Amino acid sequence: MFRYIIMKKFAFILAFFCLLSCDRKKDNDEAEALLEDNVEANYESYGQEISPKGTFSSSVMLEKYESLRGGDTIDVKFDTKINSVCQSKGCWMVLELPGVDDVMVKFENYGFFVPKDAMGKDVIVRGKAFIEETSVEEQRHYAEDAGKSIDEVMAIREPVKKFGFTADGVLIKK
Repeated sequence: MFRYIIMKKFAFILAFFCLLSCDRKKDNDEAEALLEDNVEANYESYGQEISPKGTFSSSVMLEKYESLRGGDTIDVKFDTKINSVCQSKGCWMVLELPGVDDVMVKFENYGFFVPKDAMGKDVIVRGKAFIEETSVEEQRHYAEDAGKSIDEVMAIREPVKKFGFTADGVLIKK
């Protein structure tokens, strides 16, 4: 008789926890749906669909860049501000990092572009971060695309090592 009562209580407790865990899944699904709605309401999405969850700050991203060596690549997602955008097509953008040169962002396989008027907006990018050397010719091309004067373009005379990024997904704050 005593065993029967204990088994009955154990079964009741087990059933209670099973029901409780099922209810939590529903809450998690609702929270994820709210997050997705929030992303759609607050951001314009370009490229692959990404979420703001798990995003590094620009200062953490700077630390990650500083740990890279030539040839290293890391998959990462971070947020910052847009300093400039290609004024021809929106096929690249330059992002702000605290206290250093900016990050040149190109888009994976030129599969998407961003609005030319996105300068100054908050952005989240996901993709591959790396160190690159930019030739004089390429720097001049980017300067021309950015609308720089002939004097500014011709003042570029040396290759530069910069932080590079190939984005597969971008969220720009509305």
